[in-house]
Amino acid sequence: MKNIQKILLPLNGTSNAEAALATSLLFARQFGGHIAALHVRADSRDVAPLAGEGLSGAMVEDMISAAEREGARRALAVREVFAHFTTENGVTVTDAIPPFHGNPIGSASASLVTMMGREHEVVTYRARLSDVTVVPHPDSGEEISSSETLHAILFDSGRPVVIAPRRVPTAAGRRICIAWNGTSEATAALHHILPWAAEAEAVRILYSGDYQRRGPEARDAADYLTIHGIHADLVEFGDPDETVGASLLAACRDFGADMLAMGAYSHSRLRQLILGGVTRHVLENAEIPVLMSR
Repeated sequence: MKNIQKILLPLNGTSNAEAALATSLLFARQFGGHIAALHVRADSRDVAPLAGEGLSGAMVEDMISAAEREGARRALAVREVFAHFTTENGVTVTDAIPPFHGNPIGSASASLVTMMGREHEVVTYRARLSDVTVVPHPDSGEEISSSETLHAILFDSGRPVVIAPRRVPTAAGRRICIAWNGTSEATAALHHILPWAAEAEAVRILYSGDYQRRGPEARDAADYLTIHGIHADLVEFGDPDETVGASLLAACRDFGADMLAMGAYSHSRLRQLILGGVTRHVLENAEIPVLMSR
């Protein structure tokens, strides 16, 4: 069974960074993997085109200077949070990712790289050559569904993304729920969760008539896991008084799940942003790490 060796962790600030670091560390220790933390500084010169929008050269220079100061402040804050976390948790800090089998199971290493550019582009490119990307949860006052970087990873990296919870998790991947609806997105999530499911204490496939689309049924998904030596029970979820997303998260709580795997945006992103949807509800309300694939 393929395991997890490179965990990409984009950090654009200190908000909810500790929970994302803790989630990444749980994964890294489980597989003896490496946390590749990444901070992307915006290029302050990107504001230069504003000179053509009626702003004077002096005003543009002031804006560039302010952007540089803010970028330096955020980069320093990220370095401090990273250093504090790795020191407190006994994580080996390296300049590069160790070779295969570089870390024994139960231990982990980490590195922090700062790059210049557009965050959604840089992170997506790095995510394509990572086993999983762990994304910090936005502040409660922000709309996670509007996160450009998160959506860029989901739509353009071809790799799974885990949205860390707001609070530091004590466990992840011991009791796993898999939301199944027969789509290609759910299929990708099923494949991507295999390394965790192979070592989990319990795995449950959640399905619902309101959630199911044209494609393989939940029993077919369970049979596929059996081929890989993974037993999963099947539970139908749903509540006529709740949305599908709310019912799904309630079913996860009933199971005592510490991780959820699901496909993202079976409907179009625009439709979900306007009308709401399962993906959006889970993104904004889940209290456990959520692996999403598309």
